[in-house]
Amino acid sequence: MSSPQPYDAVLFDLDGTLIDSAPGIIDSLEETFRHFGWAVPPRSELMHYIGPPLIDSFRRRLGLDEEDAWETLRVYRQDYRRDGAFDAAIFPGIVGVLDQLSSAGVPLAVATSKPESQAIRILDHLNLSKYFAVISGATEDETRSTKADIVGHALIGLRNAGHSTDRAILVGDRVYDVEGAAAQGIPAVIVEWGYGSPTEAVDAVATVYSADQLRTFLLN
Repeated sequence: MSSPQPYDAVLFDLDGTLIDSAPGIIDSLEETFRHFGWAVPPRSELMHYIGPPLIDSFRRRLGLDEEDAWETLRVYRQDYRRDGAFDAAIFPGIVGVLDQLSSAGVPLAVATSKPESQAIRILDHLNLSKYFAVISGATEDETRSTKADIVGHALIGLRNAGHSTDRAILVGDRVYDVEGAAAQGIPAVIVEWGYGSPTEAVDAVATVYSADQLRTFLLN
């Protein structure tokens, strides 16, 4: 008798894991800084904004109060919806991983700090939505914005769809993914091609360096 798959559900982060969305995000961040007349940081600095909820980054990195942080987020989202959302590409090999997981009967979900409506638009545009039983993201009002809450919402969605999550795992690229998964009692694997640094993978169960390695890790 064949042994069961090691994981009975796989959750994927979006930015830096499934897709390279940095060009569109950074362009919209630069436009946001220009809108307010602020000095535009180098792109290496703006990369740090990718991963955590943007509203938190605007508070913490820019020292903005609540009202100004929300206005900054509004301006960013306006530009991103118009110009940046579709400036993204699927990382090499990802479609093959999704195909093989789906063929193996493993239910899949997306858990992203992006607003859920944006994530759905992007996944539809890239013809990836068909792979996912659940797409979980932040709410527009940020009442659901932490990675832990987003992962929890994805797990509930999978269970409500009749899928087991007893052996679920999250695939991500930042420490926020590892921490959000741990808060919900599931492990995380980090992909090396994303936007994080090696130190962010310390508490992950593994780091993978290619789509082939990810597929082997998830299925064997």
